[in-house]
Parts: sequence; structure tokens; C-alpha cells
Amino acid sequence: MTDAEVPRQPNTFALWREVDDTRIRTRLGSFFYVLAWLLTWVFSAAPGSLMVSGVLGSAVFAVLLAARLLHRPDDLDSPEQLQRWLDRHWGLILLTSLCWGQAHALALYNDNYNDSEMIATLATVAFSTAMTFNFAMRRGRALLALALLYLPGLAVMALNWQQQHAMLITLTVYLSYLVLVLGRNHREYRATLDLELKLLEQQSQLDLLSRTDSLTQLGNRYQFNNLFPSLVANAVRQGEPLSLVLMDIDFFKKVNDEHGHAGGDACLSAFAERMRKVFRRDADALLRLGGEEFGVLLPGTSLAQAWELAEHFRQELEAEGLQLTGQRVELTTSLGVGCFSSRQDGNADAFFRRVDGALYRAKREGRNRLVAAEH
Repeated sequence: MTDAEVPRQPNTFALWREVDDTRIRTRLGSFFYVLAWLLTWVFSAAPGSLMVSGVLGSAVFAVLLAARLLHRPDDLDSPEQLQRWLDRHWGLILLTSLCWGQAHALALYNDNYNDSEMIATLATVAFSTAMTFNFAMRRGRALLALALLYLPGLAVMALNWQQQHAMLITLTVYLSYLVLVLGRNHREYRATLDLELKLLEQQSQLDLLSRTDSLTQLGNRYQFNNLFPSLVANAVRQGEPLSLVLMDIDFFKKVNDEHGHAGGDACLSAFAERMRKVFRRDADALLRLGGEEFGVLLPGTSLAQAWELAEHFRQELEAEGLQLTGQRVELTTSLGVGCFSSRQDGNADAFFRRVDGALYRAKREGRNRLVAAEH
């Protein structure tokens, strides 16, 4: 997954990170369960007489291996999908732990496995250690997996206390150690995840700042250059309209001359605020393209709808002006509006030039007017 595909929402990112870590760490785990069981069976006292349990155990662990390898987290987008994948994969992990716990108990209980019971015990130690260090992201589930791995074998050892009490005590002490280490590893994993989330938040804030005009808090030219082509491509793909409104504040130099640059900045901020009141749908992208030039991208909006909104904005601004430092300042704007046409516009640049031409016609024809792009 590339950096561009990494989810930005904290909850989604946390689940995505856990899914990715689980996928990487579970990749070869089941293979060693198969290998451990084959060694336990082959090096038993009489492998031939244990054919049923040997073949059945090999088949079970082979099926679990295939299930874990085939359960891939492909095309997971929402938190619900990520959580569902985790729940199912943890189900496979716990089922594998349960099966190995039973296999270990069988090797300890059946005298025919006396020659290889140490192999099964060492494998249990290895699997539980791997569980502690690799799957600490879910402490409760990892503790359950440790119990499934250990408790069946410990129960058999307890039944055979006189011969196996030393091993029982040793494994119990080691299990206690693993529980303590699991808690520490869980805290370290959460701390690392929290740090990643903070870095992600900082990156998002920096990205927002790079795409936002600091004066008006509208999108800037950089955001427009990134957003505009993707909206055009989406309009072509889905066959939906995409309209663009471009506008210039008329005689803005006069505002600067009469009210100073601070007044000019206040005028730009007030103008942007009025834009938000008219173009207020969530899908509308409001932008300051530079100086006193602004733009609005209107996905899913026909030319007639865009014209109506733009004309309403022009008329309201002409009638009410803007309030600067407690006084009303008369202000007008010239606008160009157009709707993307696959027949006329070969690409986003051609569409922009067509609407920009309409804006300049509005200025040439006397300003304070709205002109539609030629079509």
C-alpha cells in the first residue's frame, strides 16, 4: 500500500495498521505448526501405529495454514471491513492455538509419543513466545491464545504429577513471565500507534495548511490544481455535470487605495464569507485562486443551477455590499460560469480556459455581470 492509500482518519488508520501488522506477522506462523506436528509424529516411538492421528493432525494444520494464507486483507476501505477482517483472522489464530494445545496434550498423554513429547513441548514454548511478541496488539485475544496453547498440556502434566511436576512448574513459571511480557508489549504497541497517529495528525495539518489560503481560509491555487483535474475525470467517468464559477472583485485596487491594505485584506475575508453563505453545499469547493480572483467548483451541478447560484451571489453583493470596519462598502464582482462538456473540452485546462474567457468578457463588457462560457 502506498502512502497515498494510507487512511487518514485516526480510527481507520489504527485498524489499518493492526490489519497490516497482523497480515505480516501471521504469514509464516501456521507453517511451523504443520512442521512441529510432523516432527512430533515422525519422531514418535511408532509412527506407523499412529497413522490416524498423524495424518489427521497434519491435515488440520495444513488446512489452517491455507486458510490463514488465503485470508488476505484486499480492498478493505471502511473501519467495519477492517474490523471484520481482524475478527475473522483472529478466529483462525485462536482455532490454530486450540488445535495445537490439544495436539500437545495428546503427545503428553499417549505413551506412543513419549519419544517426541519434548518436541511438542518445545514447540508450545516457541508458539507461545511468538504469540507474546507478535500479537500483543490485542492483549485479551493474545491471552486467550496463550491459554489455549498451554492449558491442555498443563492439565495432562498435572494428572501425571509425580513424573512431570518439574516440567509443569517450569512451564507455569514461563507462562507467568509471558503474561507479564505480553502486557509490556501491548503498552509499547499502543504507544507506537499513538505516536504514528500524532504524526499523521501533524501531516494532515501541514497538508491542510499547504492547501488553504491563510487569509480567507478557502482552498488555494495548489488545492485547485490538484482537485480540478480529478473532478473533471470523475465527471467524465460517471457522466455527471461539473460546473465552474470564476469571479473577480471589481476595482479592488480602489478598495486598497481608500482603506489601506488591512482594509483590502478585510474585504477579501468578507467576500469569502459571503461566498460560503451562497455556495454552502458540502460538495462545493470554494477557492481563492490569487489576488482578488476566486473560484467555485460545483460537482453534480448543471449550467442552469450554477448560473442561478452565481447570479444570486452577484445580485446580493451588489445590493448589500460588504461591511468593513463598521461601514458599508459598495462592491461588485464579474463572473464567468460554465459546465464541463466532453465535446468542447478535451481536458481540464480547456474547460478552465473556456470559463476564464467568459470571466474576461464580463470584465470587458462593463463588469458587475455574469457571462456564460461559450458552448
